[in-house]
Amino acid sequence: MKIDIQSPGFTVNLELMGYIHEKVEKLSRYCGEIITNEISLRLENSDINENKLCEIRLAIPGNDLFASSQCKTFEKAVSNAVEIIKEQLKRKKTKIIGTRNDISPQLL
Repeated sequence: MKIDIQSPGFTVNLELMGYIHEKVEKLSRYCGEIITNEISLRLENSDINENKLCEIRLAIPGNDLFASSQCKTFEKAVSNAVEIIKEQLKRKKTKIIGTRNDISPQLL
């Protein structure tokens, strides 16, 4: 699984990069077919404190999954986005298993 971190306008420190790798690598527990993870970290120009934005695009066979989260810290934004992706992977897996169970044995 390839992890690509983009942060236009600033550099990501090693502590944050390690945190991102730790969280994102856990997604392989839910889907072993992950090709790449594209993480984009941005600072939004706004007056509110919640100006850190994390967007994750997960490339898997079929449709890609996308999640976005905006919080006070990048760590919290990454955690929220990863949780959203986890839920999407669980739903996708449940849908696949459900369609397999719907196939009639007579058709096989």
